Amino acid sequence: MDMKRDYFEDVQLFESNVVLFWSVALMLLLFAIPFFAPKYYIFLLNIVMVHVILAVGLNVLVGYTGQISLGHAGFFAIGAYGTALLMLKLQIPFVVALLFAGFIAAFFGFLLGLPALRLEGPYLAVASLGFGLAIMHVIGHWQFFGGRTGILAPPLDIGIPQLNASFILQTDAQKYYLILVVAILMVIAARNIMKTRVGRSFVAIRDSDIAAEVIGINLTIYKTLAFAISAFYAGIAGGLFGFVLGFFDPFTFNMILSIIFLVMVVVGGLGSIAGPIMGAVLITYLQYSLLKNIAEVPVLGDFLVTVSSRWFSVMGLENINSIVLGLIMIGIVIFEPLGMYGIWIRIKKYWMTWPF
Repeated sequence: MDMKRDYFEDVQLFESNVVLFWSVALMLLLFAIPFFAPKYYIFLLNIVMVHVILAVGLNVLVGYTGQISLGHAGFFAIGAYGTALLMLKLQIPFVVALLFAGFIAAFFGFLLGLPALRLEGPYLAVASLGFGLAIMHVIGHWQFFGGRTGILAPPLDIGIPQLNASFILQTDAQKYYLILVVAILMVIAARNIMKTRVGRSFVAIRDSDIAAEVIGINLTIYKTLAFAISAFYAGIAGGLFGFVLGFFDPFTFNMILSIIFLVMVVVGGLGSIAGPIMGAVLITYLQYSLLKNIAEVPVLGDFLVTVSSRWFSVMGLENINSIVLGLIMIGIVIFEPLGMYGIWIRIKKYWMTWPF
């Protein structure tokens, strides 16, 4: 019988030898990918892992605490601009700049969490959306941030150039290992947070904030803390994203990006660590690879071009990407509320109980 007998069994990283084996196999595969994958797929995996970091952090807020946010593109932008400007203007080493930008994003997340004490549902969503739009326009109108023309990210030097100890990552493969290590650490941290008293308080607030307050949970502290942690993850992801692209402007962090982040979490599965990872991988792959050029999609590509040219406009094919993402999200909400993680649970149960 699979029964946990003490707290240490609940917080251990690998629940069984089977989990340990497959985790090690997955790590070996991830670290070996740059040796055989094409360059574009290395670039794509860098973006995937950045989105994984952000989606896991957003899930702490949306999935575990039950607070809606449509402004995470703003925290994403703070991380990107903060890391790059700290390195360019103040000559701060990359690691310190990345962490500092994450804490700046966390501070703004704390400020955004204050309205969450009185707002819920669509009202909170609108407030967070307004924050994301405000960040985008402030950056776009302030020349210190490069204005509308954007900024060029500095060389990704993970050493300490002030001490003549430079180590510049130039290729996507070199950046891949850095982002992979950061993503693994951030995912493990999120998993451990949810096993602590803080994480359990988040879940209690999600289930019933009134009941949580009755049993002694301070809603003011934990709601703002959830926003701060989620924003910190977005800031770290944004700092890495800036170096993946090399160049970015305010319009990179628009309202649609915030919606896509929420789609990743919902499609992957709310209230789990594996769910946002699955959702980030799927949605990023659809956006940057499979649906990037609709006309080249296997089987359906020619059909969509024919339908669009006969009844609509060929230019309308660019919107197929958004339509497909919307249909996926609607289908997940209707047929599998637990998302891709729920599908994985069904497959695992079927495999373990086959043929009965």
